Amino acid sequence: MNHNSTVKEQSLHPEDSASSPSKTATKTEVPVKLDDRVLTALRAASEKKALDLVVMDLREIASFTDYFVITSGTNQRQVQAISDEVFDRLKKAGTPAARVEGRQTAEWILLDYGDFVVHVFDDKARKFYDLERLWREASRVELPAEIAATGASSLRSEK
Repeated sequence: MNHNSTVKEQSLHPEDSASSPSKTATKTEVPVKLDDRVLTALRAASEKKALDLVVMDLREIASFTDYFVITSGTNQRQVQAISDEVFDRLKKAGTPAARVEGRQTAEWILLDYGDFVVHVFDDKARKFYDLERLWREASRVELPAEIAATGASSLRSEK
């Protein structure tokens, strides 16, 4: 509990933690063996041409979930399509979502699976809420090569 309070304090007062040698401003990607359900979510999002896929490991700093899967779509339809594909694939695999929020507006759709949460944003909302900055103490998980390659090719084709 005390560790979480320290992290919260550091996020509220980043200037105080900047001088701490054990804390870094940005976390590097770390290799982690991801659960098959998280991989299913990543593949589903990737196949719907999700942009900028990120997995954040929250196990050291939060008690409510282990991972955030964060991604974006270019418009409302794509955001809904990405979230629908993730939802459908995981449900067929025997993992129904505990909760889904934001489907109607499709600015930020949250799919809660308990030990991981999928966030699908439109570009404007992702920049506004900036979960990567808010949870900057979390480590980024290195994506599997096939997913990382697909995401990179999606970005290249959009430009």
